[in-house]
Amino acid sequence: MEAPRIRELTRVEMEAILARNNVGRIAYSFQDRVDIEPISYVYANGWVYCRTSHGVKLEMMGHHRWVAFEVDEVRGVFDWQSVVVRGATYVLNADSPDDERNAFAPGLALLKQLVPGTLEGDDPVPSRQVVFRIHLDEVTGREAKSGSS
Repeated sequence: MEAPRIRELTRVEMEAILARNNVGRIAYSFQDRVDIEPISYVYANGWVYCRTSHGVKLEMMGHHRWVAFEVDEVRGVFDWQSVVVRGATYVLNADSPDDERNAFAPGLALLKQLVPGTLEGDDPVPSRQVVFRIHLDEVTGREAKSGSS
């Protein structure tokens, strides 16, 4: 078996992967605890928009707003692409600073494209009332290709 070829992705390739997917994993930490969870999202203009319920994740991000976010496209053991975003989280609500408060409506519109009814009466996950976004402070990506592809 030929060794796989592994390379770094370009920024354009990484943003394309973020844009064409809607489920990733968010990793967050507080003190000596690190956790990672799947989360749905929408990517636009250097921001990952998500929503969540009140709970441990939101509480931990309130203490330490820096997170990692990952999206993978896997077709085989040596045929995949992976993007990792590191950045700060910003909760978007009426109590937020102006920049985040002004980002709420556009962020909500993006999330409604993914899940119609978001934050409305026909919301399929009404417990997820908190909208937040992650800035792409740092983004890295890699790709593996099998020697035969």
